[in-house]
Amino acid sequence: MRTTGNTVLITGGATGIGLALAEELVRRDNAVIICGRRRQRLLAAKKQIPELTIRVCDVSRAASRRALVRWITSKFGKLNILVNNAGIQRTVDFRRGSRDLSDADEEVATNLTAPIHLSALLVPHLRRRKHAAIVNISSGLAFTPLAVVPVYCATKAAIHSLSLSLRFQLRDTPVRVFEVAPPIVPTELSGSRHRPEEDEHTLLPSAGHN
Repeated sequence: MRTTGNTVLITGGATGIGLALAEELVRRDNAVIICGRRRQRLLAAKKQIPELTIRVCDVSRAASRRALVRWITSKFGKLNILVNNAGIQRTVDFRRGSRDLSDADEEVATNLTAPIHLSALLVPHLRRRKHAAIVNISSGLAFTPLAVVPVYCATKAAIHSLSLSLRFQLRDTPVRVFEVAPPIVPTELSGSRHRPEEDEHTLLPSAGHN
């Protein structure tokens, strides 16, 4: 994949892996747009990396995704790379019944539904570019799950499967599909639930994978 001269959209790009990736891509002379649900985090990222373009978007919500796609395709016609990075990870103990599942739909919507729909919405645009790519941020937990975060692991297993299918379906187009499983990274932990900031990836220190 060409790593310079691209126009890149990174979901969940205000913190964590997304922000680090944005910084490196800017350094390599790419135009980078990041989105996230928290304006203050986006503004902080913009202050750190002035070259970034920022956009408030909750990718877990269909209307917000559609608005993002309309905006970015009208403002950035050269967009040729989508990085599906936004993610949420929470602890769930099924021995407690459904008590830990109050936010499970949001976790699935952010980690899995959003990449599915954003990819589908942007593929027609990406197919018109000479060089294009979809990059899905996956995890080693897709292959060796950590039982304390079962919904997260299940969504990452699904992202792996989705990436394989997308790659096959788009094999005769200019759109390449990549799956990235980063190593363990330090992130924020809070309370009894393991809930990272909404648009970054993380895992428990004992996991050994991301």
